[in-house]
Amino acid sequence: MPFRIVRNDITRMNTEAIVNTANSLPVVGSGCDTAVYRAAGRRELLAYRKEKIGTVEEGEVFLTPGFRLRAKYIIHAVSPLYMGGDDREEEKLRSCYRKSLQLAKENGIRSIAFPLISTGSFGYPKEEGMRIAADEINAFLLNNEMEVFLAVFDEESNALGKRIFPGLEEYIDRYYAEEKKEEEYGPAPGRRYTGSGLGSIFRREKKASGYEPPEEDRDYMQSVPMAAAPMFMEDTGAAPDFEEEHESRLEERMRHLSDSFSEYLLYLIRERKMENAEVYKRAIVDKKTFSKIKNNPGYHPQKLTALCLCVGAKLNLDETKDLLARAGYALSPCDKTDIIFSYFIENKIYDMIELDIQLEEHGLPCIIS
Repeated sequence: MPFRIVRNDITRMNTEAIVNTANSLPVVGSGCDTAVYRAAGRRELLAYRKEKIGTVEEGEVFLTPGFRLRAKYIIHAVSPLYMGGDDREEEKLRSCYRKSLQLAKENGIRSIAFPLISTGSFGYPKEEGMRIAADEINAFLLNNEMEVFLAVFDEESNALGKRIFPGLEEYIDRYYAEEKKEEEYGPAPGRRYTGSGLGSIFRREKKASGYEPPEEDRDYMQSVPMAAAPMFMEDTGAAPDFEEEHESRLEERMRHLSDSFSEYLLYLIRERKMENAEVYKRAIVDKKTFSKIKNNPGYHPQKLTALCLCVGAKLNLDETKDLLARAGYALSPCDKTDIIFSYFIENKIYDMIELDIQLEEHGLPCIIS
C-alpha cells in the first residue's frame, strides 16, 4: 500500500499514531516537538517522558500515549541535528523512519503519520530528507500492510502554497479545460491556438487580415510543425551584439543537436555547474535509476522520471520540452500531470514535495510513493 503526502498539521492527523521529532533529552524542543507537546498536553506528556523514558540517543525511537491528540499513540523519533552531513546524519535519519515503522508494527498500529523528520529546526536539507523518507517508507511497505502519511505543514510550504494555488488553478483551466472543451465542441470563438503547425498560423492571420497565400504554399504550411516555424520579429532598429553575447553558447548547443536524453541531461547539468547528486536528490529520483541514465547513453527513462529530472536540473520550459523529446515524450495540454509540471517549471518552482502535494490534491497519482 503506497504512502500519501498530505498538507496537514501533524497534530490533527486522524491516524492511530503520529511521529514526533524529539530531542535526545527529556525537554521540549522547537518546531514539531513544541506543536506536539502543546496539542497533546505539555504537562502530562513531559512528565511521562521524564518518568518513563529519560534520555534517548539520536536515531532511536520510543512510544507514549497520545493524551489529548486524536492519535492513540505518539512515536517519538530522536532526530539528528544536521551538521553538514559528516556526523552520520543520514544513517540516523534513516533509523528514525525504519524504527518508527517497526515500533508501530510491533504495537499493532495500522495507520501512522510522519512529519518530514529533521528538515525543520534540525536543519536537514529538505530534498534529501524527502528522498530518505520515500526510500525507507517504500522499503517497509514492500513487505508490510500499513497506511502511511507524510504531513507537510511548515511555514515554507504554507507560503509557497498561497503563491501556487490561485495561479495553478488558472493555469490548469487555461491549458486543460479549454483543450478538453475543444475536443467535444470545437474551437471557442477568439481561441488563440487552434493547431500546432504553420497552417494554424495561416488561419489566424487570414482571419485578421484577409490575406490568402498562393495555393501551392498552403499544403506546405499545413504540414510544417510549429517547432520548424521561423520566428519573425519587428525591426526596432536596435540590434543586440549577438556574436559577443550568444555565439559561443549557440555553438555549444549546436554541438549537442544529436545528443540522446542521457547525454543532453548530463550536458545541461554541467552547463549549470551542478552536481549529479544535487539533481537526482532534488528530483527525488533513485540513485540507481540515475546511474542507469548516466552510464547508458541510449537509456530511455519513464516519462515521469524524465519530468522529475527536469525539475531536479532546474530547466526552463523550452529546455524541458527539448529534453523530453530526446526520450520520445512531449508535454500534453490534455494531461493534468503534464500541466502541473509545466506550471511549476514555467514559474521556476523546483520543489518536488509541493508538486507531489498538488498532484494528490488534484486527484492524480503521487510520484513519491
